Amino acid sequence: MAFSFSFHSWNIISFLFIIISFSLMTMESTVTQAASYGSVIQFRPSSWKLAHATFYGDETARETMGGACGYGNLFDSGYGTNTAALSTTLFNNGYACGSCFQMKCVNSKWCYKYSPSITVTATNLCPPNWAQDSNNGGWCNPPRSHFDLAKPAFMRFAQWKAGIVPVMYRRVPCAKPGGLRFKFQGNGYWLLVYVMNVAGGGDISKMWVRGSKTGQWISMSHNWGASYQAFAVLGGQSLSFRVQSYSTKEIITASYVAPSNWNTGMTYKSNVNFH
Repeated sequence: MAFSFSFHSWNIISFLFIIISFSLMTMESTVTQAASYGSVIQFRPSSWKLAHATFYGDETARETMGGACGYGNLFDSGYGTNTAALSTTLFNNGYACGSCFQMKCVNSKWCYKYSPSITVTATNLCPPNWAQDSNNGGWCNPPRSHFDLAKPAFMRFAQWKAGIVPVMYRRVPCAKPGGLRFKFQGNGYWLLVYVMNVAGGGDISKMWVRGSKTGQWISMSHNWGASYQAFAVLGGQSLSFRVQSYSTKEIITASYVAPSNWNTGMTYKSNVNFH
């Protein structure tokens, strides 16, 4: 049936345009931590909130290596000792991996003078301990917002003898040098990729991979922590990735990151990153 344009049709079109415009404005307003400058989307700091912080391990931070985000050796991965394990509430099923938090010790005699702030990256999960009360040992029990810091990070803003201190914290942009890094695991039929050195919001929500021979973008599923997987035969071809930020929803493309002779156990660097 042919479309017949009339004043009535124009009213309908106008109404639909208004509804769509309102929906887009509503959807845009939900992204509260991103600002667009030209074609670049920049992550903005969040408001300050109250939580508590403890520490685990010793001054060497060797107990913090590995962790639920899958970054492995945190020195090799570029995260060092400025890291934190997040309570379940903050960890968000692993989608908070790579997020950066600025915090300062408050309202405690153990805080250092002038309340110096520290910035840490989320690299691990602090699991609940239901055998202990949430206010006496079960610090990471839901719904508490809690940070279990590497000891060297804790010692930058409070005396370690405190054990636990109240903190004010906020999400801040991650300042990471260079581009995204992709660490490969898996086999010939299953590719598992850990995404590291993520700037901007630091977090990832979706990933796609494309082989130079297959030519199509394949959606990767979230495995755990900061890892994504594709069940596909991708050997013998160079690989490109599309990565979406969890916080800003921005999608960037890292083209031809891995050469055609790529191998598992290797880490490949790109020249693109979030802001």
